[in-house]
Amino acid sequence: MTYLDMEIPSRSTHLWRYTPWKRIHPSKVDTIPECSPLNVDVQGDCKFHDSNRKMEDLSEISRVFISECYNGMTQIEIDGSGQTVNINLFPSGETNIGHLNLKCKGEATIIVHLSGEGDWTGLHITGTIDKNSKIGYGFVNELDSNSKLLRCEDWNVHRDSTLEYAELSIGGLRNKTDIRTTLAENNSSLNQAVAVYGIDARHDDHHMEINHLVKYTDSSLIMNAACGDKSHSIGTGQLFISDDANHSNAAQVFHNLLLSEKARADAIPELEVLSDEVTATHGAASAPVDKEQMHYLQSRGLSNEQSEALIVEGFLVNTFSSIKNKIISEDLKARLKIYLECEIMG
Repeated sequence: MTYLDMEIPSRSTHLWRYTPWKRIHPSKVDTIPECSPLNVDVQGDCKFHDSNRKMEDLSEISRVFISECYNGMTQIEIDGSGQTVNINLFPSGETNIGHLNLKCKGEATIIVHLSGEGDWTGLHITGTIDKNSKIGYGFVNELDSNSKLLRCEDWNVHRDSTLEYAELSIGGLRNKTDIRTTLAENNSSLNQAVAVYGIDARHDDHHMEINHLVKYTDSSLIMNAACGDKSHSIGTGQLFISDDANHSNAAQVFHNLLLSEKARADAIPELEVLSDEVTATHGAASAPVDKEQMHYLQSRGLSNEQSEALIVEGFLVNTFSSIKNKIISEDLKARLKIYLECEIMG
């Protein structure tokens, strides 16, 4: 099915409830605009080349739309022995499209950094984690504060493999992200941590699906969002455990820190469990800044802005406490600290 043959998704489905398709589309919904390819800079020990995207049986509207806007992709193959691969993405025009296809095996660290000033960016990342692999993956969104981002990711994790996934989202004005991970074979696992910081009128909508298809699979998802001014964060998590996935363990937790009365945060964990012998937990909590913490910091000579930034940093840094890959966790923590310092300094 082509994009123009598809129905515009209804807001009755939670995937598009908070960010309607027409608000994230770069132009009119019945058009496919001309797009410039994202500039891709790959650094590290891996094989990569550009190619045409193969025709796929896609059914989800954002993935179909991105594939029809631009049929190119960057193929990246990582045969890991502990190396780090940095992938820097830069918009090259007003409307930008990119597709990364990652094939990973062994042990490696991957950090994707998206930055620049394009008006609209569409990005599709597909990844395969081969058997007996341990991959750390970090994603940083530092787009310009007036940019829009539509991002899809699809990951497949195979036997005896682990994907550690960490994200820092601090860029863009309106962001719609859809991340789907499939634990396809026995003893596959996912450890996912997402940190979001909103200021001004920033809108950040994360939808995350985790599918346990077989026995002895494990997943953990934590999302922490700090929202100031009139910003809005949405986190939806769909956890699916099939009837063939006995002895699986899964958990998802959403924490929101509200920094102003006009800030909003929504957390919607959802579980569909078809198997009996599993452990599946979920939770969500939202709270304002602790006034006693603010008073304590200000009594030590810090300004109101410095005190709030320190609380936000501690809250968001804690997101990555479960990430064992130190290269990724330290990189994301450093970027967050620099960003907060720049905010204080104006």
